[in-house]
Amino acid sequence: MGPNAIEKLRNLIRKHLEEFQRDRNMAVVYQTETHQTTRMAEYQIKEMSKKYLDIISEIVEQGQQEGSIRRNLYLGLVKRLILGSVDEVINTWLHSKKNYDLVSMADPLVELFIEGLGKKRETDSSP
Repeated sequence: MGPNAIEKLRNLIRKHLEEFQRDRNMAVVYQTETHQTTRMAEYQIKEMSKKYLDIISEIVEQGQQEGSIRRNLYLGLVKRLILGSVDEVINTWLHSKKNYDLVSMADPLVELFIEGLGKKRETDSSP
């Protein structure tokens, strides 16, 4: 899947987006099923989500061991952040009036996850 955790995360997200871009109807069904309170395919959605979240956990833990992902993160929150972000990118794509390449969002998403929103604070070097 990749030589390191960051590449594994990039490949996972890219593959997720590729599959939904390839089959828009599957994306519509998935989005509909995951955003309803009563689901026809509840068991299947739960199983699929659990497997996806387990893969994310493994990748994050590997990244923490490699030093590419901070160790002081709450893993449950990280998993929800990643899954929720990917889900929203797909949802926006489905509802967009513009036709654009969904897969092109993979790299910016991973960069956002890894780099974050904040600017690194410079340390005060005065005596």
